[in-house]
Amino acid sequence: MKTVYDFAVKDRKGKEVSLKEYANEVLLIVNTATKCGFTPQYEELEALYEKYHARGFEVLDFPCNQFGQQAPGTDASIHEFCKLTYGTEFPRFKKIKVNGEDASPLYQYLKKHKGFAGWDMSHELAPILHEMLNKQDPDYQKKPDIKWNFTKFLVNKKGVVVARFEPTEPMANIERQIEELL
Repeated sequence: MKTVYDFAVKDRKGKEVSLKEYANEVLLIVNTATKCGFTPQYEELEALYEKYHARGFEVLDFPCNQFGQQAPGTDASIHEFCKLTYGTEFPRFKKIKVNGEDASPLYQYLKKHKGFAGWDMSHELAPILHEMLNKQDPDYQKKPDIKWNFTKFLVNKKGVVVARFEPTEPMANIERQIEELL
C-alpha cells in the first residue's frame, strides 16, 4: 500500500521535495488561502507547530486558489504574507490544485483515503458553506473532494492518513489527535 512518503511535491521555489524527508514524523497537511474567512487559522497552525515540532510534528502548507479565488498572488507573495502576518515557520509549498483532473497526485491520494468528514455545524461559517455547496451540488457531502480552504489531513509516523478535518473542526480536537500520535 502506498503512503504519503511515495509522493514528491514542489516547494514554494519550485524545487522537488520527496515527502520521504518527513518519514517518522506526524504530519498535518493543509490546503490554505490568504484571503479566506479561515485564514486566521494560520495562527493556530503555527502555535501547534511551535508546540510539537521538536517532538516530530510538521505542518505542510499547500496554498490553493480553487475556492473563491482566495489565494491570489505568487508563491513568494503568499509566503511573505504568512510570515509577516502570522509569523509562520512551517514548510510552505508551491500553489496547487486539490480538486479536478489536474489535482495534485498527493491530494488525489489523500481524498481517496479520507473522504469528506462533515461540518462542525456549531462553527459560524458551517451553515453558510453547507448552503452554498448544497446549491451547487445536493450530493456534495457524499463526494471526497476538498470542500474549502483549510481542510486538514492528519498523517501518522508511518505515512498513513488517519484523519481528515474540515475547516470548521475546532483546533483543540485536532491537537488531541496529534498528541495521541506523538
